[in-house]
Parts: sequence; C-alpha cells; structure tokens
Amino acid sequence: MSITARLHRSVVQLGWRDAAWYALERLLALLSGGRWALFRYHIVAQAVAAAPLCPGRGADIEVRLLTGLGQVPPGYPRPAEVLRQRYQQGAQSLAAYRRGELVGFLWFLAGAYQEDEVRARYLLPAACAWDFDVYVRPDERLGWAFRRLWDEAQRLLRARGVRCSCSRISAFNAASLRAHARLGARRLGSATFLRCGRWQWMLASLAPYVHLSRRDSSFPLLRLDAGIPADGRPQEPPCQSNKSV
Repeated sequence: MSITARLHRSVVQLGWRDAAWYALERLLALLSGGRWALFRYHIVAQAVAAAPLCPGRGADIEVRLLTGLGQVPPGYPRPAEVLRQRYQQGAQSLAAYRRGELVGFLWFLAGAYQEDEVRARYLLPAACAWDFDVYVRPDERLGWAFRRLWDEAQRLLRARGVRCSCSRISAFNAASLRAHARLGARRLGSATFLRCGRWQWMLASLAPYVHLSRRDSSFPLLRLDAGIPADGRPQEPPCQSNKSV
C-alpha cells in the first residue's frame, strides 16, 4: 500500500487530527530508533447497564474472577511484575474460558488508576470504576467472549454501587474506539504523552493540561468528571457480536 493510501486510510479511520498525531508518532519512532515514543489517549466513560447486553448468548463461555496472582493461569499474556503491580493497586480481573482455555480478560478497579504505559494517575469519582487492558484472543473476536466479559463486569460493578466505568483508549486504535462507541461510551477528554528517555511531556484537555517530568515519582494527576446523568441509564447498544477489541 502506498504512503498516500495509508495516509488516506488513517484519516478515514481516525479523523485528520489523530491521523496527524499518528504520523508524528511513526516519524519520531523512525528517526529516534525507538528511543522516543508518543502516546495519545482518549478518555471515555459509559454508564453501567442495568441488564445484560445480550442475554442467553455465549452460554459456553465461563467467566471467572481472578483476585490474586495465585489464580492467574499459566501462559497468561502479561508479565508477572505488571500483574503484581496491578493487584497492589487493588485491581481485579475477569477471565473468560471456553472449554477450559483462556480466551480473554479485562481488568478493573475503583478510586484511582496508575497508568502503566506512561507516568500518569487518573482520579475517579466515588461512583466510578476504571476498566483497562481488555483482551480477547484473535480467533475469538467474532464471538461472544467480549460481551460475556463485559456483562459479568457490569454485574459486579452494579453490586458494588458503581454507576459508571471509565477507560483510556489509544487514539490510534480505530477498532477499539468503534467498539466502545457501540457500547455508548462518551469522551471525557484526551491526553498526549511524549517520552524521550527519562523525560516525559504531557499535553491534555484535562487539568493540569501541561506537565513535564523526568522521575518515576513525578506524574500528573488527571481528575475525571464522568458527568453521570441523574437517572444513570446508559445508551443501549444493539445486540451484536464484538468485531474487535
């Protein structure tokens, strides 16, 4: 595919602004030999639904709550140290199994989330949770694994009094943006991070808007306002299988 064709596809999928950021990200990685990295996120929120997305579907998929490292199955596609840090934050994970094989998972926690790609911390309202690292095995992405995971996540969150779930999505992941939009997600803001060795610059549409640091102990605190409606009712998505995550 020619450069012009790739550029046109990026603009169609991402919009001209995020397509420009994506082109800059590719250019910086190329010129720096991978020493510079640019991350751009859209932060979204969606109300926790009162009913399953598609009741009766995906009955052959079992969803289990993994509350500690000892419950994580062998071959889990994330480093043990990353999982340890997540559990230390108070995060929990749901895992989807088909015939005993892991086919997907997602993570969630309440209160605040310490970003693991860049130096940043997201602060959440009391009635909100943070969901992250949603994964479905490629051969299962046309099936019901994601819907079963999300239904179980919403059931647990409702039981804990959570009315809204927030997350950050790469601005360069068109498939994930579409999947969240189908679930009724609303955009709360955006944040762009540039990593150059130990230095990190941030530009965001959320306070503090600009941040510069060079130490792990220095990071911006992004306080989210989910703007939950008084009735808490979400936009109901159509009953269809998830195309991609």
